[in-house]
Amino acid sequence: MTTYIERLIQQLDDSTGPSYDARAELIDIGSDAIPALIDGLPSLDRFGQLTAIEVFEEVADPRCGRALIALLRSDDSTVREWAAMALASLKIDGAVEPVRRAYRACLERATPPDWSEPLGIRWALTELGARTPVVPPLTARLRASTADDTPGWPSAHLTEIINDLADHAQVILCSQFWRVDAGRTYGVSGTGLGWELDWTTPWQHLVEESRTWSLLEASEAPVGDNIFVAPIWIDRTDLHPER
Repeated sequence: MTTYIERLIQQLDDSTGPSYDARAELIDIGSDAIPALIDGLPSLDRFGQLTAIEVFEEVADPRCGRALIALLRSDDSTVREWAAMALASLKIDGAVEPVRRAYRACLERATPPDWSEPLGIRWALTELGARTPVVPPLTARLRASTADDTPGWPSAHLTEIINDLADHAQVILCSQFWRVDAGRTYGVSGTGLGWELDWTTPWQHLVEESRTWSLLEASEAPVGDNIFVAPIWIDRTDLHPER
C-alpha cells in the first residue's frame, strides 16, 4: 500500500489528467495516505502542492497542520493563500500566529490588499477568530433580515450598504453576486466594471474612491428577490495589523 500511495503522490504534479485521478484515490484512501503525502509534499511542484492541499482539506486529518504551516513560506502566492485557507477551514491548532506572519509578510511585499492572496489570508484570520471585520449597525441589520443560509445581503440594499460602510471608514474592494434558486446557489456576473485603487493615497481618499466606484456598480448591478450580494471590505487596521 505504501508504494502505491507514493506512486499516487508522484502523479499529483501531472495536470494533464493523472493528477485528478490520483487526487480522488488519495481522498478515498483517507487518513492512511496523509503521512506519505506530508513526506512527499516538498518534492512536488506548484500544481502538485495545490492538489495536495485539496486532499488535506477533504480528508481533514489534523496531522497535516505542520505541512500546511510550512507552505505559508512557499515562493508561490497561490500556495501560500490556499495553505492559509486550509488551515482555517480545518481549524488547525496553533495556526493563528503563522497565518498572521504570512499576512504581515504579504503586506511587507507591498501586495495590494485587494489581490487574491491577502483576501484569502484575511478570510483565514477571520475564520480562525483572529480578525473581526467592522460591520456597521445598518449593514448588520440588513443582513439579519435574510435567511441564515443566503450568501450575503439582498442586492436591492447594495446602495445602502455601500454608503453605510463608507460612512464608517471602510474601503470596499469588490462585490460578488449570487442567485438562489430552489435552494441552490449560483454565481451571477456583476457589472464587470473593475477598479484599481492607489494604495499610496490617504485612507479617506481610498474610502471615497471605493464608494464612488461601488455606487456606480450598484446602479448597474443585477437586482431581484433571489439575487444577493456579498461585498468585500477592509478596515484601516487591516493595513497595520498587530505584531
